[in-house]
Amino acid sequence: MMSATDNIRMLFGDAICMYLPVDAQDVSKIRDIPDNQEVFTHSVTDQSVIIEILEYVNEPDIQALRTHFEDLATSNDAIGNEDCEICEVKQIPQERMSMTQCQQAWYLTGHQNIAKFNEEVDAKNLVQIHMALFRLPQFGTDILLTFNDPSIISPLSSSHGAIPVATQPWTLETFQHMTATLQVLDTGLFG
Repeated sequence: MMSATDNIRMLFGDAICMYLPVDAQDVSKIRDIPDNQEVFTHSVTDQSVIIEILEYVNEPDIQALRTHFEDLATSNDAIGNEDCEICEVKQIPQERMSMTQCQQAWYLTGHQNIAKFNEEVDAKNLVQIHMALFRLPQFGTDILLTFNDPSIISPLSSSHGAIPVATQPWTLETFQHMTATLQVLDTGLFG
């Protein structure tokens, strides 16, 4: 699945690798990130991707994915039907995965209305949320990739402003390529 031209990045102390766009900025260089996360932002847009190593949610796969989405909504203060919605859930086919340790992976798309940096409610932005959940029950682990893609920025948000015309935002295909190239190289990461 990976070609010589891919920008493969080593993550979690070289235990995991995956494709990341060339313009992905490592957030840990500007602020503290929990040890179970790797966080990258687009160099110009407010898009971000988060890779998380989480405790296995002992629920059926689709419910576990919903639980992770609802946990994100809670941390984003995006509670309620008008602030949070799941639009689609589907299984990722085995042939679209590079992670040999994973037998079940799921994709979710939804949206949340999120105020950035605890800004006022009127400053909420509509953010498309794309998640890929890789289930690793043999290690008691879920690996969660989340792509945050703001689609409507509130005029009251600190993010409101012109984005240069030449900017190439990340796309759903970019995220799907990330998920397709995710590999665990060292299962010792899981303890």
